[in-house]
Amino acid sequence: MKRPSFLFKIEQTGFPVFTWGDGIVLLGIAGITWYGARLAFHAPAIIKGPHISLSPSALPWYAGYSLGRMAAAYALSMLFTILYGYSMVRSRYARKLLLPLLDILQSIPILSFLPVVVLSLSSVLPTNIAAEVASIVLIFTSQAWNLTFAWYQSLTTIPGELAEASSMFQFNRWLRFKTLHLPFAAIGLLWNSIMSWAGGWFFLMAAEIFTVGNRDFRLPGLGAYLSEAASKGDMDAIVWGVATLVFVIVALDQFIWRPLLAWSERFKLEMVEAETPRSSWFYDAWRTSRLVEWMRETVFGPVGCKVDALLIRMFPARQEYYEEKHQRPWIFITVCILAAGPLAFGLYEAVRMLLAVSPEQWVGIGAGVGASFLRVFSALLIALAWTLPLGVAIGTNPRLAGLLQPVVQIAASIPATALFPVFLLFMINMPGGLSLVAVFLMLLGTQWYLLFNIIAGASAIPQDLKFTATLLQLGTWSKWRTLILPALFPYIITGAIAAGGGAWNASIVAEYVEFGGKAIFTTGIGSTIARATASGDYPLLLASTLTMIFTVVMINRLIWRRLYRVAQERYRME
Repeated sequence: MKRPSFLFKIEQTGFPVFTWGDGIVLLGIAGITWYGARLAFHAPAIIKGPHISLSPSALPWYAGYSLGRMAAAYALSMLFTILYGYSMVRSRYARKLLLPLLDILQSIPILSFLPVVVLSLSSVLPTNIAAEVASIVLIFTSQAWNLTFAWYQSLTTIPGELAEASSMFQFNRWLRFKTLHLPFAAIGLLWNSIMSWAGGWFFLMAAEIFTVGNRDFRLPGLGAYLSEAASKGDMDAIVWGVATLVFVIVALDQFIWRPLLAWSERFKLEMVEAETPRSSWFYDAWRTSRLVEWMRETVFGPVGCKVDALLIRMFPARQEYYEEKHQRPWIFITVCILAAGPLAFGLYEAVRMLLAVSPEQWVGIGAGVGASFLRVFSALLIALAWTLPLGVAIGTNPRLAGLLQPVVQIAASIPATALFPVFLLFMINMPGGLSLVAVFLMLLGTQWYLLFNIIAGASAIPQDLKFTATLLQLGTWSKWRTLILPALFPYIITGAIAAGGGAWNASIVAEYVEFGGKAIFTTGIGSTIARATASGDYPLLLASTLTMIFTVVMINRLIWRRLYRVAQERYRME
């Protein structure tokens, strides 16, 4: 009997929907989730949260706490990125498992694991440490995946002549990393770092305001400050909190990201310098500072030389270490065998726990998935309705771009979770209640992905095609149908994939909230996860979490990947 093509491969492209690596990864996630849910059984029943001061004098400390968590997660993400990327490049055996793992991990709504992670850690660590570790882990999972993909892509696309030159000069691992791999990947890593920090703010705010029934896991920070101010209806504190958050984001942009972008221009592989290279006033001041030059010559230079000498001795030069002909598959096989036992036991126990879920609960999970899907779909449609015309206008009009693009960048950097308590305060009594607020929060978390991708697509339309459309005297609709929409289609799909993931993540904090001393919820899979956590129903928590993961992965594989392949094959300009 012929297998249905929609289950096993995309017929037009031959791209497999699922592989054996996907199956192992999904089963492994189910087993690990069971271990977390099992540990959550032993979490304390009552946890008192910290006192959150609404005094403006506390804001510098709260901003420092939030920045510290973000920086710790980013450092962990970069370490993971480098090690994981090298592991995939070194061995084709590991790559068959690690690539599907990475693909599925970036598709998982990370906030669905927040209750499991926090409760499991609180059973083995002091409450305050558990909450801090959980927040860093949560931010890490929002930053690491796209950084790893960018690093892996750079390692596999290094020009052959550069790799041969490094071999001719007998560079060891450290020198290859310092002079070839890192400079070649610098631009991609930097842009993905900016994206990772923007996404990290969203998850940081969610972690700082997390509560489960009588367990208060809030953390001192900007998110907890805004949540407390909105809960008490303190408008002055809300204004102070939002202003501090905007100040931090703008300061990071001016003193960190823009200087790094200007510095990274040196790593472009191009024959002709750009007419308008990126610039930064702070980078120019830093580069021309005599004090910095003195420190470079007397401190940084000598220390760097000693570090180079030490690492050259530690890693003697030899042939490129990730060539496949020198692989040792037994290392990978041994690791798999050692991990198979615990994962198999966890999977067995996860199945036993799932069997404890009643048919009525499974029906509720299905209804919740349907309700959340409708909200996600509505948020995407609303976002597309306004981002498409505005994105095209900004991308095709340099004067308008100069006025609106900086405003849009600042607005996009403000995490939706930080503003959610504020909007909840004003919208909770409107018709539709929390359902309307949930869609609005999803919209705040999705629209910027679409807008920036549409701006990039509109900016990339060749000028000669615009002139041709003008010479042919195409009307507005004809121009959109034959030029603008086909040119934007790949960018819209790319933005929609990221926006859909953001919307599913937002459902965890949008469909169930603790506000004004009481729990408010609406039907949805995010609400089901939160209520199962609050009531201690861990079989339901496991079932709803795995259902959400499976739903998002299926949507990505069966819908977005099909459209992405169509965009690559039919709407690519060449």
